[in-house]
Amino acid sequence: MKVSQGNVPGVESASLAMDTEEGVEVVWNEVLFSDKKVFKAQEEKIKEMFENLMQVEHPNIVKFHKYWLDMKESQARVIFITEYMSSGSLKQFLKKTKKNHKTMNVKAWKRWCTQILSALSYLHSCDPPIIHGNLTCDTIFIQHNGLIKIGSVWHRLFVNVFPDASVHGKGRQHRDEQRNLHFFAPEFGAGEDDYAIDIFSFGICALEMAVLEIQANGDSVVSKEAIVNAGHSLEDPLMREFTQSCLRHEAKIRPTAHDLLFHRVLFEVHSLKLLAAHCLINNQYLLPENCVEEKTKSIDPNAVMAEIKHRNRQGVQLKYSHVSPLELDKFLEDVKNGIYPLMNFASSWPHPIPRALSLSQEQVEMVKTPTPEPQETETRKVVQMHCNLESNEEGTKTHLSLFLKMDDKLHRHLSCDIFPTDTSKDLASELVHYAFINEEDSEKVAGFLEDAISRHRVRAFASGSTQ
Repeated sequence: MKVSQGNVPGVESASLAMDTEEGVEVVWNEVLFSDKKVFKAQEEKIKEMFENLMQVEHPNIVKFHKYWLDMKESQARVIFITEYMSSGSLKQFLKKTKKNHKTMNVKAWKRWCTQILSALSYLHSCDPPIIHGNLTCDTIFIQHNGLIKIGSVWHRLFVNVFPDASVHGKGRQHRDEQRNLHFFAPEFGAGEDDYAIDIFSFGICALEMAVLEIQANGDSVVSKEAIVNAGHSLEDPLMREFTQSCLRHEAKIRPTAHDLLFHRVLFEVHSLKLLAAHCLINNQYLLPENCVEEKTKSIDPNAVMAEIKHRNRQGVQLKYSHVSPLELDKFLEDVKNGIYPLMNFASSWPHPIPRALSLSQEQVEMVKTPTPEPQETETRKVVQMHCNLESNEEGTKTHLSLFLKMDDKLHRHLSCDIFPTDTSKDLASELVHYAFINEEDSEKVAGFLEDAISRHRVRAFASGSTQ
């Protein structure tokens, strides 16, 4: 079945497929090359680009899974697998909402803007920055749970790397581009290429989300007058000022995605509940899989967890029974999925992206890799860890059994003997060297092992003292 997952140049077809290993639906994309010589000339560049794309990871960005190259007698093709957004595009959702004579909920608008800006802030904070260049309501997708994801992040790269790919569907592509011209900044295509073009596009998206449709006839080019009228129609002055700041004609005075997250219309002081949820999710590898369920079982529902006292009147007691475990589980799942990103803190992870990902085709050719990459590396992330330590009778060495749960739901069970001279950093480095863990997880695993080894030594010492 053919699916539409954003207008991507050069993509011959996008079909719904099933990942038989994970049991989830994905999108099978194909790019055809009628000239095998052109394909051969671009082959290394294509591989480099797709390897880089697999490093882009954010809860509000459509996931790029895998790719491979396929050579046939008459033609060549590139196949790549991406996440399937089952509930369709934001444009489709807005059309349905207007058709049902409904208006946009302001809370939903704020939540969607926050999620889109969180993704843009991630892309723009990469080193070097990644410019989307094709942000429209057709390339933003919404899931049934309210999760927003940006698709077509690879649009600019395909324009550079696939200029000679299949030309089928160019007519439809041209019509889509004409229909979406109003999403593109005035300086787009004139040599200007920084975050400001994405901010302009986001401003149009935010405006369209608020009014549902900027111009009545959606198939024709949207006029500047229609955009101005849509902006003036916003009753909330903060929403009006927010969108207008994104649509400033001069690129240099447009705010950044990070600045917009601090705008008065979006900014909020996060609740302790949300901060605790993010802390729990970020450190999930230190906790058992069902720790929330087990903890709530052991708590007396009538116990008081907080109390507000007043001088002249009776206070208010909050009991554990007031908090539903099912609601708590759903909230944690929503936070994990990226529905409630933290907006008022700098990102806690570095975003080093290979230079080839954000450079033009000409610039890519000038970049030389100083050293070859290792043949095998672990790309999956560790989401949960457990370990067991047992010392021999002499106390000269300790047997370590390490259980790792990876993000693709596959497990690793490793064991080795460690000596008193071995450090947790050495052990983590060895795991990276043999491709058992991702290099980005090295520090996390080292910290976990350091804590486990220290506790084991304290227990061993206490046991020896008792004897």
